[in-house]
Amino acid sequence: MRYGRRTALIGALIGLVGFVATLAGTPAQAQDATASSLLNQIQQRGVLRVGTTGDFFPMTFREVGKNEFVGHQIDAAREMARDLGVEVEFVTTEWKTMITGIQAGRYDIAMSGASMSLSRAKVVGMSTPWGINGFVPVVLRKNADQYSSWDDLNSPDRTAGVTLGTTMEDYIRAELPQAKMRRVESPGTGWQEVLAGRSDYTVTTLIEASGLQKRYDQIQMIFPEQSRAALPMSFLTPIDDQIWLNYVNSWIALKKQAGYFDTLNKTWGVVLLDD
Repeated sequence: MRYGRRTALIGALIGLVGFVATLAGTPAQAQDATASSLLNQIQQRGVLRVGTTGDFFPMTFREVGKNEFVGHQIDAAREMARDLGVEVEFVTTEWKTMITGIQAGRYDIAMSGASMSLSRAKVVGMSTPWGINGFVPVVLRKNADQYSSWDDLNSPDRTAGVTLGTTMEDYIRAELPQAKMRRVESPGTGWQEVLAGRSDYTVTTLIEASGLQKRYDQIQMIFPEQSRAALPMSFLTPIDDQIWLNYVNSWIALKKQAGYFDTLNKTWGVVLLDD
């Protein structure tokens, strides 16, 4: 019986190898695919072009009075470029145009603290997760005692501030439909609307909320123990370049195994859910 199962397994594996080989095409086709991949182009040009928004503390941001990007994702991009043996070039993008920038070839990869979603999966390649995030509400500290549950946010008497084109906008529309929504263009953010008193709350990630509390005494996250919508965090690549995506996935797996992301998260005070 055991021998029969083993024989069946070997037969299945042989069939799978044959299927994959059929998908890969001829050796000449495989060679052409490798040559046209961004992985090859990046190494030839000697530069990794990284799209980033610069508006998501502590993922990607600029210090006041400075033009250079810094943050968790910026460090990860520099590390990836070092491992590729190339320089890194940061290309400023916005959340609402991040995917079109990938599609238009303005950059090779987007590293901005983006989360995975099915809508994004239809139009862009997404790496395996480097971490798991979650949503929490953020309010003014002086108003925190007005909220006892998520249900208190889902009211026509409440206004939620949100940046256009983000998964937070999608979440509020779907899960808190009774609330009014104040949408702002990047580089404006939902939490800035809260600080300015134009919105009662915003919904953001554990990552950003923990950082905001450190920067602004006026802001407080609420219900951190009830974070919602566990979100795998991903890098974005072109949807039709499997060779480049395979490299990115391998890089993430090896860096996680080596403890790189644990160290990086600690450096930037990044709070994540357990994988």
